[in-house]
Amino acid sequence: MIHSKLPNVGTTIFTRMSQLAAETGALNLSQGFPDFEGPQALRDAVGRHIAAGHNQYAPLAGLPALRQQVAAKIARSYGRRVDMDNEVTISPGATQGIFCAIQALIRPGDEVIVFDPCYDSYEPSVELAGGRCVHVPLALPGFAIDWQRLGEALSAKTRLIILNSPHNPSGALISREELDQLAALIRDRDIYLVSDEVYEHLVFDGARHASILAHEELYRRAFVVSSFGKTYHVTGWKTGYVVAPPALTAELRKVHQYVSFCGVTPLQWALADFMAEHPEHVEELPAFYQAKRDLFCDLLGDSRFTFQRAAGTYFQLADYSAIRDDLDDVAMAEWLTRAHGVATIPVSVFYQLPPPDLRLVRFCFAKREDTLRQAAEKLCAI
Repeated sequence: MIHSKLPNVGTTIFTRMSQLAAETGALNLSQGFPDFEGPQALRDAVGRHIAAGHNQYAPLAGLPALRQQVAAKIARSYGRRVDMDNEVTISPGATQGIFCAIQALIRPGDEVIVFDPCYDSYEPSVELAGGRCVHVPLALPGFAIDWQRLGEALSAKTRLIILNSPHNPSGALISREELDQLAALIRDRDIYLVSDEVYEHLVFDGARHASILAHEELYRRAFVVSSFGKTYHVTGWKTGYVVAPPALTAELRKVHQYVSFCGVTPLQWALADFMAEHPEHVEELPAFYQAKRDLFCDLLGDSRFTFQRAAGTYFQLADYSAIRDDLDDVAMAEWLTRAHGVATIPVSVFYQLPPPDLRLVRFCFAKREDTLRQAAEKLCAI
């Protein structure tokens, strides 16, 4: 009989809700992927490189041309000069990059601090390494770090803190001042960071993303993870990258080479070409997604949902207390899908111990305008 190493892990809520949407014909605003295509020039480049014979293994660290473009983007965005050979690693998806960073750092008995609500891949990765997650709830309603609770959670066993900004599921942002506060808190401790920044370019209302890459002190102990899929509207390509100081990168690559060795070669070539030819793409993303957020929120203005507009990501939380306070959020998500034709994600699944009165669902607004209009019409009719 197999004794599972992950006995508490089942089918993810994202798979379940997407399957339910497909079964019922509901509009799928649950799983976080666009229902529109990435740039035509980027998609054309894939075919061009496949035809050119770029179909064998890429180097372990990723194609030099793509790592060079990542380094150039980081210099433009955050003012940091990173060494493409010793600090940038291309991974088959950000989730794999996070997994490898955790495996490189965590030993049996180590503790890892995660902030609830948090993305669902963090804890299984820690458990597989023999570590234990210590869950620190973010302070509601703004999903800010509770510094007292974080300080109380630190122990001699704390090896790693996982950050996520812009934050999934809430869209909240960590500020530069908060990064300074974190630096002061862990300055004299042997604690590392994994900074999940996959939505780094989806920041709205004139705000700027406070990246660990722009924080000299914290970067020295950090793995910073991002996603081409989120940035270029091609989530199915499952291609991301990890940036870390040379000593940490060396440890990351020891794990990465035995998990996947490398990412998909023609996709890397295509991304390198597009990034070189269209550096303006990332600059245009905030306005592109803010327009979708604003359209969706404006359309929901006549509904019975209440919300604060997301500061980042392509997710919008909404409180449904005025509609069905008798339902927990999992039941509410299923009811919305079956009875009203809109699939969403319950926020409680991102918690170890969700607040008992939590009445929040998460909508993905990375959708075509007609999809958002149809969804809003259904939601306003409730």
